[in-house]
Amino acid sequence: MVVATRIVLSLLAVLGVIQAGLFSWLKDQSHSSSYAYAGAGIIAFLVFAVGWMVGGLIGKALQRLSKRVERTVQARSAGELTMAAIGLLLGLLVSALLYFPVHTLPYIGKWLLLPLFMILGYTFAAVAAKKHRGILRLVGVHAVEPGVEGAGAEFTTLVDTSAIIDGRIADIVRTGFLAGELVVPEFVLKELQQVADSADPLKRNRGRRGLEVVQDLRSSVRVTTPDVDFPEVPEVDGKLLKLAKQRSMRILTTDYNLNRVARIQDVDILNVNELANALKPAVLPGERFEVRVIREGKEADQGIGYLDDGTMVVVEGGRKLIGDQVTVQVTSVLQSPSGKMIFSRLAER
Repeated sequence: MVVATRIVLSLLAVLGVIQAGLFSWLKDQSHSSSYAYAGAGIIAFLVFAVGWMVGGLIGKALQRLSKRVERTVQARSAGELTMAAIGLLLGLLVSALLYFPVHTLPYIGKWLLLPLFMILGYTFAAVAAKKHRGILRLVGVHAVEPGVEGAGAEFTTLVDTSAIIDGRIADIVRTGFLAGELVVPEFVLKELQQVADSADPLKRNRGRRGLEVVQDLRSSVRVTTPDVDFPEVPEVDGKLLKLAKQRSMRILTTDYNLNRVARIQDVDILNVNELANALKPAVLPGERFEVRVIREGKEADQGIGYLDDGTMVVVEGGRKLIGDQVTVQVTSVLQSPSGKMIFSRLAER
């Protein structure tokens, strides 16, 4: 775009000089046609060079503008874009109707026409885009929300970096409990790549695992990677929240802090940890089961064991039985955002 803008602007500058009759003026002022042609060539070269430099500046500005427009369009749903276009046409139509009384105004009439078209066109387009769902409902059209596919109402889900690295999302998708399209934005992929390129071996392995998970998901469900970004938002979590609000999408995550912030901002959240906790077998006070005590607890005489699903079991009086399989009786269950914890004591024989 930059090179094309430079060429076009340089040629237009030279043609403008020719159209202005400068070359003919040089010929009239010079006693020799050779001097006139030489002067004309020098002027053409200088004008072309100026047009080339100015065209580069304008081309870069247009390139930045086009990228911003592209990101804005990608961040809007089809319903918003359609209603914005219709609103723009209505705004221009209203401006055309106002042309007749406005252009007759003395002194300022002709100067108000361009601002009138621009302001009304933008206002109608912005209002129509913002209120597109309500407008469509008024005319009897049921708007398909962003992320809803067809009659099956399979929601589009925005996937966080933590959920990808966690890996359980692949198992959830394979079981069919998470249907619809998964959206992994470019800025999430870039964060995964940065983690995969880390000097820390642990982080590097987690990042590579996350990239493998994204690749595996493509075989089970539709995965899109839109090139959207919000340069004014420095953190990936902030970008996810902004994109989710713009497109009315839900976020799949294992990040506790993102989970809390999203709920405050009324963004729908699917928390893999909450799902795992909900699927853990329910135990009630008084129930008995067997567990192996594997280490000491924080309090005196406590032992710690784990169920097959990873639930921590605190055994009162279990410190002296580390390494043994014991029968315990549940005394209480503590449910926290980080998981479930079972408190128990040694069962009486």
